[in-house]
Amino acid sequence: MDYTEQSISSISFTSHSHLSSNGSISYNVSGLSGSETGSNIEIIGLTKLSCQLEQLLIETNNSDYTDADIILDDNISVGVHRCILSARSRFFKEHFKKDEGIDKNGKPNYLMKDLLPFGRIGYDAFLVALSYLYTGKLKPFPAEVLACVDQICQHDSCRPIIEVTVEVMYASFIFQIPELISVFQRRLVNFVGKAVVEDIIPILLVAVHCQSNELVSQCIQRIARSDMDRISLEKELPFEISEKIRLLRKKSSSEDEEDSLQEKRIRSIHKALDSDDVELVKLLLSESSVTLDEACALHYAASYCDPKVMSEVLSLGLADVNLRNAWGYTVLHVAARRREPSIVVSLLNKGARVSDLTFDGRSAVSICQRLTRMKDYLAKTERGKETNKDRICVDLLEREMRRNPMAGDVSPSSPIVADDLHMKLLYLENRVAFARVCFPSEAKLAMEIAHAETTSEFSGLLVSRDSSGNLKEVDLNETPSMQNKRLLSRMEALSKTVEMGRRYFPHCSQVLDKFMEDDLPDLFYLEKGTIEEQKIKRARYMELKNDVQKAFTKDKAQLQRSGLSSSSSPIRHSNVNYKSRRL
Repeated sequence: MDYTEQSISSISFTSHSHLSSNGSISYNVSGLSGSETGSNIEIIGLTKLSCQLEQLLIETNNSDYTDADIILDDNISVGVHRCILSARSRFFKEHFKKDEGIDKNGKPNYLMKDLLPFGRIGYDAFLVALSYLYTGKLKPFPAEVLACVDQICQHDSCRPIIEVTVEVMYASFIFQIPELISVFQRRLVNFVGKAVVEDIIPILLVAVHCQSNELVSQCIQRIARSDMDRISLEKELPFEISEKIRLLRKKSSSEDEEDSLQEKRIRSIHKALDSDDVELVKLLLSESSVTLDEACALHYAASYCDPKVMSEVLSLGLADVNLRNAWGYTVLHVAARRREPSIVVSLLNKGARVSDLTFDGRSAVSICQRLTRMKDYLAKTERGKETNKDRICVDLLEREMRRNPMAGDVSPSSPIVADDLHMKLLYLENRVAFARVCFPSEAKLAMEIAHAETTSEFSGLLVSRDSSGNLKEVDLNETPSMQNKRLLSRMEALSKTVEMGRRYFPHCSQVLDKFMEDDLPDLFYLEKGTIEEQKIKRARYMELKNDVQKAFTKDKAQLQRSGLSSSSSPIRHSNVNYKSRRL
């Protein structure tokens, strides 16, 4: 059997190796003492053994010497050598003593679901654990397994990398591989400090199953400090864990969390939804003063109920489809986390706004993208099989983001879709500022209707300056959560301003779209650059003025036909001063 240098590149040798013409490796250990020679020969031998055993996994299609198959949840069959696994894992040594079903080739079959008391292990995670048992080396994850669909994500703490790490941690515990448990436990500890709080849940669950007390404690502390609602904790965590979190929160707060009459009525509505009994929900609403909005019934149904129940509750017409819960999530945000296409579609049909953001600046699109593996999104759908639901949800939300006026009618690569609150704010501030230069009266009216004038203007990431360029006073008592809420309020007001402009001045809005997408970086300062560059920018600016004049005339004529009038005029000044978008 031939071996390449690459197959053993993870080991460094003090001896010299040479690749022969036939592809095999020869080692030169001359000049070494007896002890050094023995030590290096041992390393070389172990490395070759590791490579040879790895070939058994790689070459199963060409020469299959496996004597058993393990069937994964996705009906994927993985051939294994029972003698190797039994020698490396006490778990497999005991399990292979049991009689299992025999396939047509005479091999015993072992179902993965029978090996696991909790959870599941996917194909990629199982291969990592299996490869370590065969070779003693930790195999890296494929890049497409770790990456989510969101192109601006760093993929260092999004859901795909957390899920596969959780699965390997669980596999290592079940298969009794203490070295891997230690490695992946450290990785999960690192995620706890970086991931969004919802993604801490699977880490906490695997820590409980693997009896990792330190990891359990860190997860509980992180969740207790968050604003995750009590209902979510009770539904998604074991009772004793959710109770620990509740007690920690109670110690750090003077509020009494005992169930009030209102809380009991809300729980009754949730129990009725759990029973798929919408008629009972209607009865409970008629017998008490609690509303569906007060019970966050749509949020609850979108998270935990059958899609048909969700549709029935929506058809009642008694709840605000764009309501935010105490956590700052709209119903569509919750549905994006669940990734059930029928629920997403029913919400969009009822007017759910895809452009609404969470308090930390995430849209339904970005939430869904960061939960979806690139591997699953790009996978081809075989004939007769269902398309991946995660992919359907991402496509639905992206399509609505492009179509919906509140989303700015832009492509997914535009700054308005980027998962960054500050970038979105700068984009909207620039757009509204330029609109005020083009048609000041109409822009002012749109801002007044949207209450944009009552929200504080966003001026940058780190500091704010007034119109004179001086630093504004900074509220040192403002917490990150308070700041996000303030910026979100400004975001919504500006988004509504843009919507009003699109509704009543569509032609001018098209010009603004093109300007923001193509010309803003170049036309920011007309006086900067070489003389030739300034001439080009001024020529483009004059073209822009003409485009706006034509668009303004069309919109004005359209408004006059509809019985409305306009009093402002298009661009009058050549020296425009507006904020730059950070690039």
